[in-house]
Amino acid sequence: MNDGYVSVLNDISSDSPTPGGGTVAALTLAHANSLALMVARLTLAKEKWLDGHIVAEKIIRFSEQSQKISLALAKADADAFDKVMSAYRLPKSDGQEKEIRNEAILSATIGAANTPLSITKESFVLLSMLPDLARFGNSNAITDLASASELAYTAIYIASLNVKINVDSMNDEELNKIQVVSDEFLSNSKILIDDIRAIVAERMS
Repeated sequence: MNDGYVSVLNDISSDSPTPGGGTVAALTLAHANSLALMVARLTLAKEKWLDGHIVAEKIIRFSEQSQKISLALAKADADAFDKVMSAYRLPKSDGQEKEIRNEAILSATIGAANTPLSITKESFVLLSMLPDLARFGNSNAITDLASASELAYTAIYIASLNVKINVDSMNDEELNKIQVVSDEFLSNSKILIDDIRAIVAERMS
């Protein structure tokens, strides 16, 4: 394990509120992409897994970019939370300052909800491709495929919690719309992960 990786873990485990759960969700997605890439490449390496070549190529195209997006989202989530905290620190000594502060808090909170929603969307796209790789990919890497799927699902779940806590912090129509979209992704992801778990169990037996 290199020093950079350990440094990230140390940052997460510090007493600072950032990086927190949203960042971890994005990093979890990055790990899911990495494992999916490995399984896809192992599938492409042999004609024996020819039925899985199309989805493997699709996943490689997606996950090579999604890895980079995941890391950008990890930083964006921490930055979004810091903006919320900065908004709450604005002065509120008179009516005008209070209005400015309230608008800043709402804007920052919407940003803090949208970032984990982006993590959810990105994770869902990956998860939606994994059933076919589970069915037709290299069976020698089936546990790695299962791990990639569980990580993608976990990233969705963690990110959805971060959406909810921001939405619940204030009553706003735009925030409520974000919650609806997040809930839909989470609900659909539960169907996908159950499907993948069944396929994995069948192939491992």
